[in-house]
Amino acid sequence: MKLLFNGRKCYIRAMTPDDAEEMVQLLVRNRDYWSVYEPRHQDSYFTVAVQRQKIRESQYQMRENREYSFGIYDLGTDRLIGHISLYSIKRLPFLNALAGYSVDEAYAGKGIATEALQLVLDFGFDHLSLHRIEAYVSPENTGSIRVLEKAGLQREGLLREFLFINGKWRDHYHYAMLEGDF
Repeated sequence: MKLLFNGRKCYIRAMTPDDAEEMVQLLVRNRDYWSVYEPRHQDSYFTVAVQRQKIRESQYQMRENREYSFGIYDLGTDRLIGHISLYSIKRLPFLNALAGYSVDEAYAGKGIATEALQLVLDFGFDHLSLHRIEAYVSPENTGSIRVLEKAGLQREGLLREFLFINGKWRDHYHYAMLEGDF
């Protein structure tokens, strides 16, 4: 199965252990920016060894059809500018998955995340034959809410005190798209 998908602004592809160093650079550049809506990580997380192991685990999860993780690359420069995944893939009777993504602060607001999400939705519905793809987002994360809504996901509700992020329980909106909406 081809794990490279092209858009007009970016492309996504499955990462290899050779991408670990570039992934660390992306993580370090965005450490503070992403920590607003994601749990903070220990310093060891920002090492090539840890990221190489995470990529290897991701490759195993792909072979088992449980999770698909992709790097988001700038189409013009081939620079790694984010990551996106379909995870917690469940088969019948559910046929669903969760989508999650992060884009480099320098590329935020340029339509990159929306396009990458559309590529992942296409992969999930057309290649994995999923029925439903869901995402969670903080009510304060207006940029990510815009991404989800521009990609066509619908808000289904509020999950109160859903995730423990940086010492506090945080509410999250629940968004989803059905294959028939795609």
